[in-house]
Amino acid sequence: MNLNSKKGQRRWLRERFITTTLFLAAFSSIVITGGIVGVLVFESMSFFQNVSLIDFLTDREWTPLFLNPHYGILPLITGTLVTTGVALLVAIPLGTIAAVYLSEYAPHRLRETTKPVLELLSAVPTVVYGYFALLFVTPLLQKIIPGLPGFNMLSAGLVIGVMIIPYVSSLSEDAMRAVPMHIREASYAMGATRLQTSFNVVVPSALSGIAAAYILGISRAIGETMVVAIAAGMQPNLTWDPTKPAETITAYIVQVSLGDLPHGSLGYQTIFAAGLTLFLFTLIFNIAGHVFRRRFREIY
Repeated sequence: MNLNSKKGQRRWLRERFITTTLFLAAFSSIVITGGIVGVLVFESMSFFQNVSLIDFLTDREWTPLFLNPHYGILPLITGTLVTTGVALLVAIPLGTIAAVYLSEYAPHRLRETTKPVLELLSAVPTVVYGYFALLFVTPLLQKIIPGLPGFNMLSAGLVIGVMIIPYVSSLSEDAMRAVPMHIREASYAMGATRLQTSFNVVVPSALSGIAAAYILGISRAIGETMVVAIAAGMQPNLTWDPTKPAETITAYIVQVSLGDLPHGSLGYQTIFAAGLTLFLFTLIFNIAGHVFRRRFREIY
């Protein structure tokens, strides 16, 4: 009994140690996130003590480093949304089609070979994507669209779309593969073709997981830095035309962070206000995606 008691105590201590370690690992992510948010909010409060929130949200010019500064975030928001929109127009259709093919059509050996190769796209450094957009995609687009500027949101958005295809396709394929086989068999028993089963049965059944993949792709596109900094230009223009140069929130943060502005100055604090805006955008998209997933999980 004494020996069994000691073994049980050692087992309990090991399990307690493992449980505590896992808790600390999970809790550390919450602490780090809280610290990031705290820094953004604290520094942004100093910024908004000198700049009106109304001007920040409604002014149509963003020239915080000029002699006559304007602090309207709208040009950076439009640049971010346009490049993200172009990227999603590329990534969501191609990523979803690739996921359907890998899940429902590709042979096992081909799927096991193609999926890792496709995921290698996410391992390419983003600076390489940036110069690929500037030196290859933009000259190619200039042959199709005469007068296209050397820096434009279209080429940057297209390359970002290619870059986030692995995120969309891989997670969507995992969600589709998780759909039970008897659901497919029931569809085939009703006379449905493989194409009908794929898009009318499997995709709706995996929609919550596919939505998670879309949200991850959106967040990745919004937060992309080097591609837009290199290929989209560094001009904060308020435009919805993707063929024009513009500056995104992330590109502006890079521009100021690499400059010579003194820490604590109003110009330096603009990066925290812009970072807080970017964080809120990402948070909104993630909350919307969570609500969307919960809704469709209840339906299906």
